[in-house]
Amino acid sequence: MPSPLDILSVGELLVDLIGEAPADALAETTVFRKQPGGSAANLACNAARLGGAVALVAAVGDDSLGPWLRAHVEATGVDAAAVTTVAQTPTTAVLVARTTGTPDFTAYRGADAELEPADLPNGLCQRPRIFHTTCFALSRAPARATILEAAAVAAQHGVTLSLDANYAPAIGPDRAAAQYTVQRYCQHGALVKLSADDIARLFGDGTAPNDAIATVHSWGAPLVCVTRGGDGTHISWEGGEQSAEIPATPVTIRGEATGAGDAFWAGFLMAHLNGQGPVDCATAGSRVAARKLSTDGPLPSSIDPAILSADSA
Repeated sequence: MPSPLDILSVGELLVDLIGEAPADALAETTVFRKQPGGSAANLACNAARLGGAVALVAAVGDDSLGPWLRAHVEATGVDAAAVTTVAQTPTTAVLVARTTGTPDFTAYRGADAELEPADLPNGLCQRPRIFHTTCFALSRAPARATILEAAAVAAQHGVTLSLDANYAPAIGPDRAAAQYTVQRYCQHGALVKLSADDIARLFGDGTAPNDAIATVHSWGAPLVCVTRGGDGTHISWEGGEQSAEIPATPVTIRGEATGAGDAFWAGFLMAHLNGQGPVDCATAGSRVAARKLSTDGPLPSSIDPAILSADSA
């Protein structure tokens, strides 16, 4: 009998090429640093660093970058047995400008979208306590249908769904199609994380955050968390009946903003699995995000789980 999982993260494992020097746009960037990336993979690694039992389902290309990425996630303690290699297809790569705010990026899509139903068998979908994915992963076929079907199976077996709604026009279908996909996923009661920028991209510039939150609740999400960088986090739960504002954890920024949201949500979900309430979960997430922002490069191989505790300073 396979051992239970805390989190099954499904989606993108890719190469981030991040600008060495601060810049507002890619056009201003001349030197890039290679590092493992992908929101789904980042979350898996961060949750494993926090002591979670985590597995990753993803697809990489049959180039030299695929084994390098697999070795990276395994080094953090993630079970990468379900990371597949797609023949005659390159590993997905993303160029990212180094910023302290929303990064300018361009995605060169490859193997990440090639997840097939055989990569997510029912037995695997029924194992975790949380099934997590991203809008990036849901943005292209065949991965979109594969993940939506697997999430429905997971939900039928009592697994909690999680979604990072990191939609951007550069990665996926038109806005209406993206909204429809998010709605289909949320109907199973998913916990949803959005950034302020995600709201503008998914619902349109000028959309009031409260309106976006209400819409996501109406789609079936019991809890919606909106991250706003240095302005902290707004969290709404019980279908919008309860809400709170969580201040950002003070931090001296030494690294790029890329990956801070993944660190936040990993901390949130791990605290949720520990039985903590929404406010304490968001506070834990803020602490983990601050650790990421204060680190130049990937986080250390392990993080003291005490950072998740409501008593942590």
